[in-house]
Amino acid sequence: MRLGRIRVLAATTTATVVAAVLSASVATAATSVTLYASPTGSGSACSQAAPCSLDGAQSAVRALAPAGSGADVTVNLLDGVYRPSATWKFTADDSGSSGHPVVWKAAAGAHPVISGATQVTGWTKSGTSGVWSAPVPAGSASRQLYVDGHLAPVAQARSGDLGFNSGWSSSATGYDISSDSAAVSWFAGLTPEQVAGVEFDYPGGNDPWTESRCRVASYAGGKLTMAQPCWNNVTDRASFNPRSGELPSMKPNTRPAVVANAKALLRPGQWYLDSSANTLYYQPPAGQQMSAVDVELPRLEALVQGAGTLADPLHDVTFQGLQFSHATWNDPSTSVGFADVQSNLRMTGTTPNQGMCLWSSPAGSCPWGALSQPLANVAFTASDHITLTDNRFAGLGGAGLSVMYGAHNTLVHGNEFTDIASTGILLGCTADPNPTNPVPATDPDTPEAIKQGCTPDASAVSGDTIGTNEILTGTTVSDNTIHHVGTEYRSAPGITLLFSQGTTITHNDLYDLPYTGITAGVIQGHVDYAGSSQNSVNINQNNTISHNVLHDYMSVRYDGGAVYVEGHQAQYYDAAGNPTTYDRADPTQTLAHGLQVIGNVAYNGGHTNQTFYSDAGSEWINWQGNAAFSAGEHATGGCNPTGHIWTTGNYFNADIDVRGCNPGTVDLHPSGNKVILANPRPDDIPSTLLSNAGVTAATPVPAGAAAGSFYVSPASSTNQVLIAGQGFGATTQVLAGATQVGAGDVQLLNSRFLIVTLPAGTSAAQVWVLNRADDTDPAIGYSGFSSSSGRGYGDFGDDVRYATADGSTATYSFTGSAVQVYGEQNRDQGTVGVSIDGGTQQVVNTVPADGVRRSNVPVYTATGLGLGPHTITVTKLSGTYAVLDGFGTATTAPPALRTDDTDPAIGYSGFSSSSGRGYGDFGDDVRYATADGSTATYSFTGSFIQVYGEQNRDQGTVGVSIDGGTQQVVNTVPADGVRHSNVPVYTATGLGSGPHTITVTKLSGTYAVLDGFGIP
Repeated sequence: MRLGRIRVLAATTTATVVAAVLSASVATAATSVTLYASPTGSGSACSQAAPCSLDGAQSAVRALAPAGSGADVTVNLLDGVYRPSATWKFTADDSGSSGHPVVWKAAAGAHPVISGATQVTGWTKSGTSGVWSAPVPAGSASRQLYVDGHLAPVAQARSGDLGFNSGWSSSATGYDISSDSAAVSWFAGLTPEQVAGVEFDYPGGNDPWTESRCRVASYAGGKLTMAQPCWNNVTDRASFNPRSGELPSMKPNTRPAVVANAKALLRPGQWYLDSSANTLYYQPPAGQQMSAVDVELPRLEALVQGAGTLADPLHDVTFQGLQFSHATWNDPSTSVGFADVQSNLRMTGTTPNQGMCLWSSPAGSCPWGALSQPLANVAFTASDHITLTDNRFAGLGGAGLSVMYGAHNTLVHGNEFTDIASTGILLGCTADPNPTNPVPATDPDTPEAIKQGCTPDASAVSGDTIGTNEILTGTTVSDNTIHHVGTEYRSAPGITLLFSQGTTITHNDLYDLPYTGITAGVIQGHVDYAGSSQNSVNINQNNTISHNVLHDYMSVRYDGGAVYVEGHQAQYYDAAGNPTTYDRADPTQTLAHGLQVIGNVAYNGGHTNQTFYSDAGSEWINWQGNAAFSAGEHATGGCNPTGHIWTTGNYFNADIDVRGCNPGTVDLHPSGNKVILANPRPDDIPSTLLSNAGVTAATPVPAGAAAGSFYVSPASSTNQVLIAGQGFGATTQVLAGATQVGAGDVQLLNSRFLIVTLPAGTSAAQVWVLNRADDTDPAIGYSGFSSSSGRGYGDFGDDVRYATADGSTATYSFTGSAVQVYGEQNRDQGTVGVSIDGGTQQVVNTVPADGVRRSNVPVYTATGLGLGPHTITVTKLSGTYAVLDGFGTATTAPPALRTDDTDPAIGYSGFSSSSGRGYGDFGDDVRYATADGSTATYSFTGSFIQVYGEQNRDQGTVGVSIDGGTQQVVNTVPADGVRHSNVPVYTATGLGSGPHTITVTKLSGTYAVLDGFGIP
C-alpha cells in the first residue's frame, strides 16, 4: 500500500524482486529490511553477499511499498563508483512513511560515489606537441573535465596573450575585427565548425557583479557574428521603470577578456573535446603520466532527481554518506550562452526583456524577475521530509543542490559542497513569487509558468492545482561546509534563497567564494523603493539566516557581501498578530515574521561594498548580534532599500545603514552596536558569539575542506591572539615561527576560532596553524605500507606506517596552500619521492647527517601551492624502511624572515646578479647561474630554513645540503609550465635550534635562480 491506496505490482520484474526480498523477511509494519547495492551488482537478491545494482535495489524498495507498510527500509551502498546510465530518479513510488524513511546510505566504511561521468581511457600521444588524445562515446558533451579528482580548465587564453589588440568595433551582428591582424589571422585559421565552438568570457561585462559568456556563431571577412539570443541579451537589454537598481547592458565593442574552447588554445593542464570526432584532447603538465591518471568526462546533467506532484509527493527519504559528482550543465554552450544578470540568474529568452513584466516597453515575461536559473545536478521538487545528511557534493557543473516547487520540510545537514561551477545550494524558484495569487494585475505568474519554470517536467505535474501547497516551506540548511563554488560562473553565491517561508540557514561554514556568501530575494526588489514599495510583492516570511561563519568571500567579483538581500522579506501583521495590509502593518509583529539575520560572523570580505547588504527594495530585516571585521567598506546598507530595517547589538568595524542611492529610506532602527577594530583582538568580540557560530562540534569537518588559519589578530595586552580559520581540533598545532605553542596556551572556542597565548619572545606575525592528519587517517590511501604502534619513540598518536618494498605509496588529498610529510630520520631509512598534483617527483633523503634517530619530524615541506584542493603522493625509493607518521596541512605557509639574495652573508660561486626584471622578485632582484656546479652558501641559526627562487620551464634541478649532509635534489620546473617568481622551492624544518649551513648547487637546466632565504 502507498498513501492509503492499494498498489498493484507489475506482474514480471517486481514480482521477482518481491519474492527474493520477502523470502528473507516479510514486509509488515514492524519489519526492518536491509538491502545492499554495489557498482557491479546484479540480480534481485540485494544481499551483502549478492548485492543489486542501483536500479535493482530501487525496484526492491518499491516492491516493499514502505509508504503503506511502514517498514524500515535501508539500502546500503557498498564502496565504489556508481555510474547510472541516466538520471537517478525518485518519484512518489520511492517514498517511506512518517517516522520511517527509506534510507539510502553508505555501507560501513564505504565511500560510494554517484558519478555522471565516463571514465576516459585509451590515451595515445597526438603528434609531438605534448597533447594526448582518447576516444569518447558518441554524443559526448561537457563543459567540465576532472583529472585525478581536480577540475581541469578547458583550452583557453587571455585575448591579450594571443596578441589581440583593442581594434575591435561593434557590427550589426557582433564584431568587426578587421583592424586587429592577430585576431583576423587566428580566426581565419579555424574551420567554421571550430569557430562555432569558440566562447568569449566577459568578467564584469554587465557591471562588476557579472561575468557573461557567449559563443561565436561564425567568422567571415573580418566580421565575427555572435550567437543569438546570447549576444542581444548581453548587449541590448531593455530598460525598465521604475527601478531601484540597474541591470545594465554591456558595450557591444567590449573585447572578451578570455577566449576559450578551441584546440589551438591548448596549454599544459587544459583539455578540448571534439564532439564531431568523438575525441578528447588533453595536454598534461610536466611530470604527469597519462598511464596513471583518472580522467572523468561528465555526460549526465541531471544526476539525481526527486520529483513527485503536489497531490502525490515524494516523501520520507534519506540520503546519507554519499558523494554526488561529475555531472555537467551544457545549456551555456548553446546559443543562449550565459547572459549573466546577477547571482547566476541569466537571460535566455529570444527578446532581451525577460522577467521585466509590465515595467519595460514592450512588456517582458512575467512575473517580475523571472530569469533563468542554473540547472542543479541534484534536485528535489514536490517532496516532503527529504533528508540529505553527511553527503559530499563535489565536481559538479551546475548548481550543487536545488529545492523548490512544493518541497516541504527538507533537511540539508552536515554536507560538503565544493568544486561546483555554479551556486552551492539553490532554494526556491524565480517563477513563483506569488503562487497563492497567480494572476494579479501587475504580476501574472500563471500556474503554467510556474510548472514550466520550477519543475523538471511540466507534463508530469499538469494535473497539479497550485496554491499554498506550492510554496517552499520548512527547509533547514544546517552544519554544512560550502567552499570553492562558482568555479566557472563566478557570480555564484554560496547559497541562493529566492521565495520561501520558514527557511532556516544556520551554523554553516561558507568560504573561498568568488561572490556573495548568502543571497536572499535576488533582483526581486529592483522595481521597489521607499516611495513605491509594493510593486513586486512576494510570499517571503519567517526566514532565518543565523550563526553562520562567512569568510574569504567576494574574492573575484565586485559589489556583493556576506549576506545580500533584496525585496520583501515579510508578510504584514497587525498589532494582534493577524495578517493585514501594508498600510496597517504593526512594526513589531511584522518584523517578527521578517528576515532574521542573527549571530553570523563575517571576515576577510574581498571586493565587498556592504558586509550585510540591504539592497534594492529590501524591507523587514533584522540584523542582530552579528560580527564583521575586515569584511567590507561598510557594515550594513545598500542602494534604494525600502526600509523597515533594524540593526541591533552587532560588532562591526565599519559604518552602518549607508544608503548611497536613496537617503529617503524609511524606518531604520540602529541601536546597541559596538564599533570594533578592523583587526580585532580576543577581547573585542564576545567569545560566546564566536563559539556559537559555524558548524557545530557534533558535525565533523569534511576531509576535503581547508584546514588552517585565515586570520590572526594583533596581540592583546596579555599577549593573546585571536585566530580564525577552519578545521581546528585536537590535532591542531599552533606555531610561532618554529616554536610550537603549548596545548595549555591554546583555547579552542570551536573548529573555526582559537584564542592563543604566545610564547615569550614571539609575535603575532610569526603565527601559523598546522593541522595534523595521523597516519591512521582514513583519508590516506596506502599501497605496500604496514602499521606499527607502541614503539616508544614519540610517534604522533604512538603509531606509524612503514614500508620495506620500493615503490610502496601513500596518497593524501587535502585543501590548503602548504603541506608537510611527517616521518622518521634514521640510518636504516633511505630516500622517498614526493609528488604533488601529478607533478615531477622530488627526491627526499631521510638519512640524518648525524646518524641519530628523529621521530615525528617533517621530512618534506611544500608551500605556495595555491589555496585549493591538492593530492600528495609519497613513494619509497630506497633504504630498508620508509616511515610515514602522517601529514600536516596549512592554509598559509610558515612565516619567515627574508634574507634577500643581495645579503653579504650569502657566499656565491658562479652566480651573477639581475634586477628590475618585473616578475615580482623579492627586492626586485635575483642571482642566477648557468653553469652546473655553481653554489650559494648561507649560515644561519634556527630550526627552519626556506630557499627562495623561481620555477620556470628553463629551470632544472638544484641540490640542497645542510651541515654537509646528503644532498637532496629539488626540481624547479613547474608542473603547470608557468613562471612562478619569489617562491619557496625548498623548506627544511626540525633542524634543531643551533647554527647550520645550507648549500644550494645548480645541477641541471638552463638556469638556477636564487632569491634569498627565509629563516624563523
